[in-house]
Amino acid sequence: MCGICGLFRFDGQSIDRDLIRRMQSALERRGPDAAGQYYDGPIGFGHRRLSIIDLSERSNQPFVDQTLGLALVFNGTIYNYPELKQQLIAEGYSFRSDGDTEVIIKAYAKWGESCVEQLHGMFAFAIWDQNRQSLFLARDRLGIKPLYYSVDSNRFSFASNSQALLRDSTLDTSLDPQSLNFLFNLHGVVPAPGTLFKGLRKLAPANWMRVSKTGEVTTHQYWSIEATRESEFKSEWEWAEAIREALTQAVLKRKTIADVPVGVLLSGGLDSSLLVALLKQVGQEDLLTFSIGFEDTPEEKGSEFEYSDLVVEQYQTQHHKIRIPNEQIIKRLPEAIDAMAEPMFGQDAIGFYLLAEQVSKQVKVVQSGQGADELFAGYYWYQQMNEAKGSVLERFAPFYLDRERDEYEEMIAPKYLS
Repeated sequence: MCGICGLFRFDGQSIDRDLIRRMQSALERRGPDAAGQYYDGPIGFGHRRLSIIDLSERSNQPFVDQTLGLALVFNGTIYNYPELKQQLIAEGYSFRSDGDTEVIIKAYAKWGESCVEQLHGMFAFAIWDQNRQSLFLARDRLGIKPLYYSVDSNRFSFASNSQALLRDSTLDTSLDPQSLNFLFNLHGVVPAPGTLFKGLRKLAPANWMRVSKTGEVTTHQYWSIEATRESEFKSEWEWAEAIREALTQAVLKRKTIADVPVGVLLSGGLDSSLLVALLKQVGQEDLLTFSIGFEDTPEEKGSEFEYSDLVVEQYQTQHHKIRIPNEQIIKRLPEAIDAMAEPMFGQDAIGFYLLAEQVSKQVKVVQSGQGADELFAGYYWYQQMNEAKGSVLERFAPFYLDRERDEYEEMIAPKYLS
């Protein structure tokens, strides 16, 4: 995880370098290993690096290619960068580093906006095109890596989190009624491009954006998922085998691409346990696993160690049990909230925050089972929606929306109703 930020002026004013530094400081936790800045006329970039691939200074950012007239700030990992690099070398491009960062610059030089279609990975990046005097930004297909921005008639700014952009005191921080509605009705999710602040937007997943020197903003969706059945239905076991192969390849790519050890957040549930099994199956030695537990209460057990212990025993991982005293939860909650780029209603947010804090002392990269219930319709409301009759909205609303309109109107001040 790295942190990127930048400011692009189209009003002829000089870049506020102090603002870039303030934005960069708000990204420090995302990138503790290195920091850099870049300035060229109307553009200013800031970067905080977490070194994962090519740990040398050659891959520090902002990454500048004077010959091509391009400068890049990038957060993420490109899993197919070795293959792309070889392809680009065959096309006549030369490289001075061994990481995925430089591959993005050369890919942009070769394919322009279409470079995003060549990238397999999780990413958010911005490229200053000196020749075109324009800024190009892009976000990965599923929006794994964040990218926030603000635009007005004078300038365009962007960053990996809202905290960085909020270092600009001119940003409009009044509440956006529509986003507030989404937050309280869509399980705490505000779909892109909205955020709770009127002056703060986020680039949608699978989109790129170009900002011209006159302030014209163009966006384009370069990918969408095709949720269609195959013409030939597979049997249950054929589907199981196809999923096993896909998961194995996904785990293998993420295991081999990093130049640092990769751990697993092991809850003992199906998804994280499966990751451990697959990693051991593809030959991962000395696998580091991490579990978190809290104190028991009369109503509920505080940990799931009994399940994670079984997986550890089966696969002989190097396991770390992290126990958090209950008094720490309330005490540290303000820190967890402060670290959120957007408000989260998930009650496990404080658990993940404290877990990440401890795990980061051991490893820089972990795999986890997050997102499986969305991919495989594991939550109960998917089946309810599937069995319901009527239009898409009629099937969706009763089983997913968090509250009726009357209840929402009672809890929200009239001026914030949308």
